[in-house]
This record gives sequence, structure tokens and C-alpha cells, in this order.
Amino acid sequence: MNKFFKKKLSIICFIFIPIIFLWHPNWLGFLGVQPYWPLFWLLPWSMINGSFNGLIFGLFLGLILDSLTIDNNFTQIPGLILCGILFGRIKLHSDVLVGHFRYGLICSLGTFLCGTLYFLQILFKNSLESNFLLFIPSFKNILAEVFLTGFFAPFICSQLLRMFKFSSRKS
Repeated sequence: MNKFFKKKLSIICFIFIPIIFLWHPNWLGFLGVQPYWPLFWLLPWSMINGSFNGLIFGLFLGLILDSLTIDNNFTQIPGLILCGILFGRIKLHSDVLVGHFRYGLICSLGTFLCGTLYFLQILFKNSLESNFLLFIPSFKNILAEVFLTGFFAPFICSQLLRMFKFSSRKS
């Protein structure tokens, strides 16, 4: 039984992403915004398994998270797919490039990319109906999310990367 859990550790951690996304712990927030939880799992997974698996699991993450949200007009899929591909290409160059604290920078850039793509969907859908000044608080939310994700990424991603490498070596 213990061997099964060690072998499937990354998939078990994958299941916790929607749970944390729905739990939305307020004590980890800043200005009412949470970190972008899917990137904490997607970065180590894509670095170990490559761009194609990052694309596939970015799609799965997007589908799961879109099915959990109430408003179905906008999607997180394009940002997560793009981040999965980009994170998988980091592995191809060198592991020296990604140090412990550089996870924060990479996840911050990924969060900014995902947040901007999500914001552009909202902007294009509502551009004819509303004034652009109504969307200015969205920039605050994106920047707060980028800050929080970059702050927690070195702690979470380094531990997940270590666990995923350990479980892939055992199998």
C-alpha cells in the first residue's frame, strides 16, 4: 500500500488542487486575493515530465477548475496550457537555471500570464458595454495574485519537486 502511494504521489497531489481552490483559505490571502494554486503543482510536474505533459495537465487543470467556477463565460484553460508548455521547456535547458528562489519568479510570470489572459477575456466580452475605468481594480487583483504566488512558490514548488523526483525514482 505504501509503495502505491509513493508511486502515485503526484496524482494524489493533483487531486488536492481543486480542494484548495474551493477551500480558499483567507489566512493565506492578501487584499482579498489568493495565490494561483494550480501553478504550484504545474511547475514541478512540467519540469520533470516535459512540455507535452505540461500541456495535457494544464488542459486537465483548466477543465477541472472551469467546471468548479460558477461563471462559465470565461476560461482558465489557455493560460494553464501556455504555462504548462513554458514550464516544461525549463527542464530542457538545465536544472541549474532554476534555483530554489527562482521558482517564485517563474510562478509569478506564469500567474501574470494566466491572470492577463483571463482579464483579456473579460475585457473583450464587456468592452462595448462598460467603461474601461471599471476594470482598473482587476489590475490590483492580478498584481496581488502575482505577489502571493511568487512569495509562496519557493516553499511549495521546491517541496513538490523533491517529492515528485523521489516518487519517479522509486517507480
